[in-house]
Amino acid sequence: MPAVATQFNGVSVVTKANVYFDGNVVSHTILLPEGSRKTLGLIRPGSFHFNTDAPELMEIVDGTCRVVVDGATEVRVHASGSSFEVPGKSGFRIEVESGLCQYICSFLG
Repeated sequence: MPAVATQFNGVSVVTKANVYFDGNVVSHTILLPEGSRKTLGLIRPGSFHFNTDAPELMEIVDGTCRVVVDGATEVRVHASGSSFEVPGKSGFRIEVESGLCQYICSFLG
């Protein structure tokens, strides 16, 4: 698996944050030169469910989380440097037990 990016050059940043679950999940959108978009965010301890419109790739930059993709029963643990995909028109539950979990979300569709 390729390493998780540590820097994006030549991007535009949307200054208003995406704030979810009373501020327990916060991200910022970046727009890449070729037209794709990603969000960079952090998740505080707790359990949160997200729905997806387009397929997503979630890359864990720092911390650890447990994830169950909608329709699956297996809980998977993801630590720094790992990733998981979520189909479009689906969703996932993500749980952070302690500390912060930082991520990059790439929209694939």
